[in-house]
Amino acid sequence: MTQHTQNMTVVVTGASGRTGSRVAVAAKAAGLTVRTASRADGFDWSDRSTWAPTLRGADAVYLVHPTDVGSPQATEEVGALAREAVGLGVRRLVLLSARGEEQALPTEEAVRTSGADWTVVRAAWFMQNFSEGLLADGIRGAGELVFPGGEVREPFIDAQDIAEVVVAALTSGDRYAGREIEVSGPRLLTFGDAMAEVSRAAGRELPYRAVPARAFGEMLMEFGTPAEEAGFLVELFETLLDGRNAHLSDGVEQVLGRAPRDFADFVRESAGAWKA
Repeated sequence: MTQHTQNMTVVVTGASGRTGSRVAVAAKAAGLTVRTASRADGFDWSDRSTWAPTLRGADAVYLVHPTDVGSPQATEEVGALAREAVGLGVRRLVLLSARGEEQALPTEEAVRTSGADWTVVRAAWFMQNFSEGLLADGIRGAGELVFPGGEVREPFIDAQDIAEVVVAALTSGDRYAGREIEVSGPRLLTFGDAMAEVSRAAGRELPYRAVPARAFGEMLMEFGTPAEEAGFLVELFETLLDGRNAHLSDGVEQVLGRAPRDFADFVRESAGAWKA
């Protein structure tokens, strides 16, 4: 444990989610005191009266918003929470953002201008989207992935790598303060390529069916996604899934000194998530 981690308390928002749960575990392993922030802990992004009790006395916050980082709601609430955190004496903020997402820039700027020592981690598409959450539910329920990814190639990243980069940013003093770190996996795959690997691991055929973004938005609303949020996601997918992310980023190697985990490792370890 370095002098930077001794007695450091970090608030982890989204602590029950794909990245937050892993950040909490990795932070504890690094010797940090972790304060999880989810509705189960009495924290609610939509109820600002819950913020101060969660933030007071903390040294750092990992910020991940339940809506997409580029949504207007995320920009407003992340910015407000960042400012409140600074006002309560929090010094370090690490924001999870999305690589190549222009819509996320206002949220990033809200954190930069909060007065804290900030780091932005811009991540590629999570591998765990195939095994956890709404898309994974669809794969298990319908036996296929329906998504507007076309034939675009993406360097899927393991959420565990994201968590370890976040914790390294928190425990390395000022080394990563005032910096954006872009992280991706080690190779490019189409969503069809990814599902072929998932199928082999699961031992059954789980195809990928590409659909237009607007058709996907209609499906989201059928599953209960509010129309405004679904409309934002349609616009996001129409821009973000245009090939702009079909390249690798070396943030994991720069920060952790090792290669990022490969999609093959992920599917081998997660095969049980897709069993019939």
